[in-house]
Amino acid sequence: MKTRFNDYISIKIHQIDLTLTSYIKDKLAHLNIAPEQNLILMLLWEEDGLSQNEIARRLDKDKSNITRMLSSLEKKGFIKKSMNKEDSRSLNVYLTENGKNLSEHVYPITEEFHSIVTSGIAKEELRIVEDVLTKMRRNVEGNK
Repeated sequence: MKTRFNDYISIKIHQIDLTLTSYIKDKLAHLNIAPEQNLILMLLWEEDGLSQNEIARRLDKDKSNITRMLSSLEKKGFIKKSMNKEDSRSLNVYLTENGKNLSEHVYPITEEFHSIVTSGIAKEELRIVEDVLTKMRRNVEGNK
């Protein structure tokens, strides 16, 4: 018997991803940042001065995608890029004052979003979800 459309876990995950992304996109729109740009900013708020390659690695994105997002963030005045003193082929990314100050507006949105997403879900259930998603990712990566 064929698997029905709604029985594919991959489709459910995709639909959830679309819902989550749409929600956070709407919440961040007035700040002029896209959800994926926000991920870069969140990394830099934790550790300013990361290399472009390190940002790509941590977000599991290709370098050209990160380059495009960084250029947009730079045009908006949130970051600046600088040559790495040890490796002239590498760029480091630093927050501007505007980029640093933006965290005061984004963190409350991020905390509220996390609270909404995890509402009514026990810590143990979240750990299980994380473990299962990690296994699914490894399954797919192992079959490339």
